Amino acid sequence: MKSLFFKIFVLIIFIPSISTSQVYKDQFAHTFSIVARDKNTGEMAVGVQSHWFAVGNLVSWGKSGVGVVATQSFINPAYGPNGIKLMKEGKTAKDALEFLISEDKGRDVRQVAMLDNQGNASAYTGKNCITYANQIIGDNFSVQANMMLNDKVVPAMAEAFKVNHNLPLSERVLKVLQAAQKTGGDIRGKQSAAIIVVGPEVVPESWNDKLVDLRVDDHKNPIAELERLLKVHTAYQYMNKGDLAVEHHDMQAALKEYGAAQKLFPENLEMQYWTAIALANNNDFEKALPIFKKVFSKDENWRELTKRLPKSGLLTVSDKALQKILKL
Repeated sequence: MKSLFFKIFVLIIFIPSISTSQVYKDQFAHTFSIVARDKNTGEMAVGVQSHWFAVGNLVSWGKSGVGVVATQSFINPAYGPNGIKLMKEGKTAKDALEFLISEDKGRDVRQVAMLDNQGNASAYTGKNCITYANQIIGDNFSVQANMMLNDKVVPAMAEAFKVNHNLPLSERVLKVLQAAQKTGGDIRGKQSAAIIVVGPEVVPESWNDKLVDLRVDDHKNPIAELERLLKVHTAYQYMNKGDLAVEHHDMQAALKEYGAAQKLFPENLEMQYWTAIALANNNDFEKALPIFKKVFSKDENWRELTKRLPKSGLLTVSDKALQKILKL
């Protein structure tokens, strides 16, 4: 008989008012995760790490203004969309999770956590989840893990969430993942990680639903790589705000946002270039020209791009000033 690791469970779930009968093939995601809410902003998040490829693909689920779900161990991915649907309909995280568990014949190998937009958290660890498997539910969060090296991982996660209360939610979740790994983490090692953050209010545009959506699918040190990506994400958020300010012809605001981005990534040519554009549009050539010169020396394509910007209205300098820039 094949071992537990090579069995594939096929689960048929019938959930009245949610969907018709569907067949789901389980996937492995023995891992540690957190579902959490920031009491000040109302943002909600899922953070996860595992020694399995692309753990963020099926473990982490969330919808702005509704809630978040982490489904792991032998994954039943239906917990994600169905949990979100039930919470959207007004059920608490606890009620939604209890209902889905009651309908799941594979519940003994599941580990699931849910959190709703009021900060109510609920979690379940099946009796056949692989040791060490545990959960801690706290104020606006739940941390859970299975197949850990030791029984200290989950308590370390809970403590990390509490002590880092002053950080933005995405950074706070990252601290939780780092604490889990430092304490021992997955007994098999590490491979992939993910963080999603959704907002406190329902948004009509699906493309605006996730405030943060970062995945490291295969890496020798996925949490460190996730930390790097989160830093890049933050920098580009500043860039986006700077671009918006340019659209509104508010060059002072644009410079402020571009400057914040550059502080995070001082060697990034893209960020340097658009800072120079904002300075030039603000008639501050003394500061803009050295930046243009440095960027052009690194990559001539930026000089070519500069020629094209006046037509689109993104560079509003005189012809004389444009030629001065291009001759650097």
